[in-house]
This record gives sequence, C-alpha cells and structure tokens, in this order.
Amino acid sequence: MTKTARFVLITAITLACVGCDQATKHIARSTLAPTTPISILAGWVHFELAENHGGFLSLGSNLPAPARRFVFSLGVPLLLAALAFGGVWFRHLRKAQVIGLALLLGGGLGNLIDRLVRDGAVTDFVRLSVGPVSTGIFNVSDIVIAIGVIAFAFARDDEPETPPL
Repeated sequence: MTKTARFVLITAITLACVGCDQATKHIARSTLAPTTPISILAGWVHFELAENHGGFLSLGSNLPAPARRFVFSLGVPLLLAALAFGGVWFRHLRKAQVIGLALLLGGGLGNLIDRLVRDGAVTDFVRLSVGPVSTGIFNVSDIVIAIGVIAFAFARDDEPETPPL
C-alpha cells in the first residue's frame, strides 16, 4: 500500500470515528441526566451521563490536576502524532495494523477534543451490566480504541504486507 493510500485510509477511518464519537456525546449531553440512567435490553445496557477526568475507565483521574493536564493535554497529542506518522510512513505494517492505528488515532482524537473544549473532562455515557457484573462508564471513543488495540495486536503474521502500488 502506498503512503498516499495509507494516508487516505487513516484519514477516512479517523474522521468517521471522531464524527461518530462527537455526535453520540452531543446526543448524550442533550438527552441524558447524570442522576437518571436509562436502561435497555433487559437492563444489560445503561445510558448515564458522566464526566471523566481520567483516561480509559477513569485511569489517572486521581492524579493531581497539573499532572493530569500534562499527561492528557501534551502526552496524548504527542502519542497521536506518532501513531499518525507511523501509520503513514511504516511500510512494513499489515493492513489490519494500519486500520488499528487509525482506530486508535480516531478514538484518541475524539476524547482529546472533549478534553480541550470541556475543561479536561471527557463525556462518558454507556455502561454494560450482566447480573452483578458491570463495566465502568465509557463512550464510543473508548470502544474504538479497544478495537484498534485488538486489530493492531492480533494482525496475523501470515497476512501479506500490502505491496506498494
């Protein structure tokens, strides 16, 4: 795959992820109340509004505010820039790995946009429950990031590299 093709693929996936993430967060902020969750699918899926000042599932939310700002406002953009660069320039990546990097980039940008415009907080609004087991509250970007990690990590070694055009 050429650099141009990788760039187009990464850009399209990233923009789709950011668009879906921001649209769902806007809907959540417009329709959900933080104190009144909405449950569907026999109580397995709950929609409830929450602000997350940490990372995935609130990791890092207990850091002092200056450290949190440093990590999420400087560290994350640097990591996202490295992902974008690597996805375009590293020719040895499998197509699944390029897609995984694009998903990581899209999910990371979706949450970074929230942090920049919402005073360091990310809007979360989905929680899954099965009986007594429940996830933390998350958003579309978190799902996209998780899928991106899986796509990148489990790209098959026997998958041929995409030849340059």
